[in-house]
Amino acid sequence: MPTNGHQQLERRIPDLTELPRPLYARVESLNAGSWTPVHRHDWVQFSYAISGVLGVHTAEGSFFAPPQWGIWIPADLEHHVVSSMRAEMRSLYVHRQACPWAEDRCRVLEVTPLARELIKVFCQFPATYPEGDTEQARLVQVLLDQLAALPEVGFSLPLPRHARLLDLCNELIEQPEGSVTLQAWAERLGTSEKTLMRLFQRETGLSFRAWRQRMRLLSSLQSLEKGDSVTSAALSCGYDSTSAFIAAFKGLFGFTPGELFKH
Repeated sequence: MPTNGHQQLERRIPDLTELPRPLYARVESLNAGSWTPVHRHDWVQFSYAISGVLGVHTAEGSFFAPPQWGIWIPADLEHHVVSSMRAEMRSLYVHRQACPWAEDRCRVLEVTPLARELIKVFCQFPATYPEGDTEQARLVQVLLDQLAALPEVGFSLPLPRHARLLDLCNELIEQPEGSVTLQAWAERLGTSEKTLMRLFQRETGLSFRAWRQRMRLLSSLQSLEKGDSVTSAALSCGYDSTSAFIAAFKGLFGFTPGELFKH
């Protein structure tokens, strides 16, 4: 939680008891270090950054959206949102009855060019846009159809519920360049390496190696977004080889670092 010196970066959560329409838009320009307190709401939220990297943190794990990707947050899910860099953010609040097709879990989705343009147009609508057989209502339905079809990507970092294992994961997240081995973790937990491997797989759904690689790659997004070189980003997240970092980055995101932010 930010200290008192950073209270001015706390984002105001809209004072809404219900949505005025099935779809509601919020447009924000966020300063670096902006954050929300932990909260939940009665509607679905889809947050997408035109620029900057968004992070949504829940009890189940953390989800990250580089520019032109968005994060789908189910209704009633406790979460908080952070943006370490300046970001241009567009949020859609969706009445749960308007998206019965939505899965009840947090997801990172790729925003297609058509969905991007529809969001851009919708964000110019008044909050109480005309309903019924109107141009605005028809565009809203097309936008909802497009949201239902957005492809999911794996920009998430699952977290364990096991308290001591969670402490170790948080330690690595704070220092992604750290080189703590699985054997060293096992010694700290007073267990065997094989037992810890099984526990880690059961708790996160990933092997320790896969989890740490994903954590490091996700942590590199902030460095790349602020304009650091690929080599600097690789070193800051624990890679000794730039070529190995680029290969791993493309394996997760589908693009090299340069391609991702250009895309």
